[in-house]
Amino acid sequence: MTPLFADAAAAAVIGVHPLATTNAVLNALSTVLLLTGWVFIKRGNVRAHRAAMVSAFLVSSVFLACYLTYHYLVGHVPFRGQGAVRGVYFTILISHILLAVTVPVLAIAMFALAWRGRWETHRRLGRIALPIWLYVSVTGVVIYLMLYHWFA
Repeated sequence: MTPLFADAAAAAVIGVHPLATTNAVLNALSTVLLLTGWVFIKRGNVRAHRAAMVSAFLVSSVFLACYLTYHYLVGHVPFRGQGAVRGVYFTILISHILLAVTVPVLAIAMFALAWRGRWETHRRLGRIALPIWLYVSVTGVVIYLMLYHWFA
């Protein structure tokens, strides 16, 4: 796998890759859809909840494809922040990565439970899945901002 740029510094000179920004936008959109879905179900609007959650899943799926494409094209981009912020960044990054691998499994399980009409189990798992998915979506945007804008 050969990155498009010889190194991340060359990429930084050219600017932020459009897919990096696309990924952040998709994460932000996923956050909005997840929160919207949560509000809908709290109000008892099952149809709107379903639409919002399916949309969040689709947006997250597009994110994953863009994310993998971006890292194939660009490779690794090092964090340039110095001092205590490095610890903060890597704490966010590591927790984000560890939880991100659970999101597809949790989301698919939620869909399977809903499909089977196992509403009580769906609700119980949702109390775990939603905060994790929200955390991953929000921290995805924070990581983007830290890596490409705040400490570039």
